[in-house]
Amino acid sequence: MIFNSVAFILFAAAFFMILPLVYSRRTVKYLFIVLASFGFYAFWDFRFIFLFVVIGLVDYSIGLGIQRYPKMGKGWLVISISNTLIWLILFKYSNFFASNIDAILRLVQLNARVQYSLPEFMLIGPVGLSFYTFMSMSYVVETYRGQIKATRNPLQYLAYLSFFPHLMCGPIIRPKDLLSKLGEKIISTEGQRWEAIVLISHGFFKKVVLADNFAPIVNQAFANPQVNPSGIYWWLIMALFAAQIYCDFSGYSDIARGLFKAMGYDIPLNFDHPYISSSLREFWQRWHISLSTWFRDYVYIPLGGSKLSSFKTYRNLSITFLLSGIWHGAAWHFVIWGGLHALYLSIERLTHWPLRLEKLPLGKIVGLMFTLVQVIVAWVFFRAVDFSQATSILGKMFTDFSWNGGISRFPLVLLLVLILREGFIYLSAQRKLQWVLLRWKPVQELTVALLLTVAVYWRGPGNVFIYFQF
Repeated sequence: MIFNSVAFILFAAAFFMILPLVYSRRTVKYLFIVLASFGFYAFWDFRFIFLFVVIGLVDYSIGLGIQRYPKMGKGWLVISISNTLIWLILFKYSNFFASNIDAILRLVQLNARVQYSLPEFMLIGPVGLSFYTFMSMSYVVETYRGQIKATRNPLQYLAYLSFFPHLMCGPIIRPKDLLSKLGEKIISTEGQRWEAIVLISHGFFKKVVLADNFAPIVNQAFANPQVNPSGIYWWLIMALFAAQIYCDFSGYSDIARGLFKAMGYDIPLNFDHPYISSSLREFWQRWHISLSTWFRDYVYIPLGGSKLSSFKTYRNLSITFLLSGIWHGAAWHFVIWGGLHALYLSIERLTHWPLRLEKLPLGKIVGLMFTLVQVIVAWVFFRAVDFSQATSILGKMFTDFSWNGGISRFPLVLLLVLILREGFIYLSAQRKLQWVLLRWKPVQELTVALLLTVAVYWRGPGNVFIYFQF
């Protein structure tokens, strides 16, 4: 089930009607959330619900073990991480490893065909598995560190892990932001319910009007990359993809935050206008914040962060972003995408070019444009089918500056609308302007009505959310 479907609207209506009836009894509330959330998931694929329950109950038990036997905490932590990695490798990376083993064996004239001997169930990646396991790992790590207390109610833990707004596509919510709050009798205020409507309307607009109208043009271009050799064409295609993935995922995050807010829960912001960043460091402080902070807190800092020698700092950056790349997809072009960002950040740290540019006239604008170019170049590897397609497209982008058309006007007009919107936000932030009129309730009501009307009449072809594959 996806947010942009009639089935979800009916599901959400039923959920919000029943939820107040079970709010006063904790265990019943937890059970209702778990059953509703797994029912929501089953609409997509019921076969992996058992897997999600097993992962959750194992880490729930390990959390209790860490709290009861703290001297054995490191051992419990190793068991939890090993269990998680086994499931991830089995269901997400087995085909990747098998294909690479076949490639290596072919170099010595052996045709083992390991990839083709894998069972069919190992080739179907469960939607949301990476988000689910990362939330579960957060719980175990923070219990081990003494940052939270392990919950004694397994239903409360499963409710935290499986809550339907974040189950399929995140964001990755830390235990402190949701787990304990589920045990409280939180009822949304009128202000929160209105904020929820605003967030959800913006999220649907981003997804069904912007992302879903960009998607067909981008998909067609990557399906037939040899049709148009124009470099300008490919720069525009990549700009459309950059807009598509941002609107798609931030739209999902807005809807998820809105659903939580309608229940009285405030979860952290996941996207903060990343394309107005003047450096790569700032970009990663604004893009997919729940994931970037997860890797920062559980990978980069434990490796030593930036407190060690320069060599080890760059090593830690590389490991963190290479792991981020492989998290996004079991393919080498995702690893290269992560490696490129590690390289960008290493050069940025070494040269301090953002700080140097800030001292020049229009330096921040130049920094913004340079950052955007770096991000778009990396997006080529992220979106391409494979490495050879990515290098072919990049060759056209940097060698052929002709324009042969091939893109209809409507998606370009929508791209211009998005650019103007982000530009307005950037200029407002630079000049520290507070647009009080935009916070006036009648203006917000008119905006919501307009966004929902446009979402109904100008929606693009229905597409699942891009991050379902991760």
